Amino acid sequence: MMKLLISICLIALTPLCAFAQRNEVLAPNIRSLTVVADQNWQSMPVVQLGGSIEIGFDDMTHTYHRYAYKIQPCNADWTVNDQLFESDYICDFSSDNIIEDVKESLLTTKEYTHYKFNISGILLSGNYLVTVYDNNDNDDPIIKAYFMVAEPKEKSMGVSLSATTNTDASINQTDQQISMEVSFDNYNVSQPESQIKTVVLQNGQWHDARVNLKPQYIMAGKLRWEHNRGLIFPAGNEYHKFEILQTDAASMGVDRISWDSVEYHAYPFINTSRPYYVYDEDADGAFLLRNSDNYNAENESDYMLVHFQLQCPEVKGADVYVNGWFTNDRFLPEYKMNYNPNSQRYEAVIPLKFGYYNYQYLMTSADGQISRLPYEGNFYQTENRYQAFVYYRPLGGRYDRLVGYNELKFANR
Repeated sequence: MMKLLISICLIALTPLCAFAQRNEVLAPNIRSLTVVADQNWQSMPVVQLGGSIEIGFDDMTHTYHRYAYKIQPCNADWTVNDQLFESDYICDFSSDNIIEDVKESLLTTKEYTHYKFNISGILLSGNYLVTVYDNNDNDDPIIKAYFMVAEPKEKSMGVSLSATTNTDASINQTDQQISMEVSFDNYNVSQPESQIKTVVLQNGQWHDARVNLKPQYIMAGKLRWEHNRGLIFPAGNEYHKFEILQTDAASMGVDRISWDSVEYHAYPFINTSRPYYVYDEDADGAFLLRNSDNYNAENESDYMLVHFQLQCPEVKGADVYVNGWFTNDRFLPEYKMNYNPNSQRYEAVIPLKFGYYNYQYLMTSADGQISRLPYEGNFYQTENRYQAFVYYRPLGGRYDRLVGYNELKFANR
């Protein structure tokens, strides 16, 4: 049974792995990338037509760069769509979009310059790629960021979600299973298997996306996924969390703060194995940049070297990473943990800006599989958010419309 489940999951993951929507920082001097939809930091970067996306980042210098950006539409699989003209998908768009909201850091030990811009006026629903590049340096790209625009609710396909811990793999143990129904009465769908594409995520994590799973039921104007083994997700555990808000006092989840005459260091409490489920309210991986009084947080917040520590036996044949929205769900060397045999801890040091952070520990095996660290625990009671995206392309159409989006917060209470 377990081998069958793993095979189904791998099949589901394959189509999107190469094109997964995960923000990417391409320059070493860029940090703290945020992509926020309609000022909701806990939401995925999804807006309805007419909404606004705000993108911000820090350049770790006080040297001004003439950063600019371009927007490209993407297909449902996140490949760039070259069938559309700019005038098709965005109004009042200039090919020379210079970022003009620029602020140098003030009263901080680490110098940086904060850049920010807003995107609005998108005319078509679907997926979008934003590339930020340096006009002063051969137009080299420094950031690739992604967002989604959904049809208004009155024009959307109906997307309903439900979750249960009584799954086709276990009953009230380690898993949660999603059921989904899509209603398309108002759409001309003659070939649902090719015209409709779906993606289901847990906590916005694209590395475990379930893509284009075959529905169990195809009815007049409806598709339904029920008892679908590809929609069984390991429940995991609540995210760890901490805040760094100032340099002179430790905040929530932080044991101590120190100064080495060059930089500040923050030490969140050492994480240990979690053999039992304990409820702890979290933001399911999201993060929020802020300081103690939340005043001018964009350019008056300092940076600290944050020391992550996990006390547990070493996992052989796997690499362990710190993971959260602030890592862009990427498994890069800067987020990899090293095992210290003397302290018997996994350790990583990551420079982070003042703010509230959620994180978890994940591991990658030699064959590239990503899974939760066994010492983190895996409990059916865990509160998780599930997101479903439904794309539609009419016969002969030039782009994939995002015609349905829904999020379910599962709470076993």
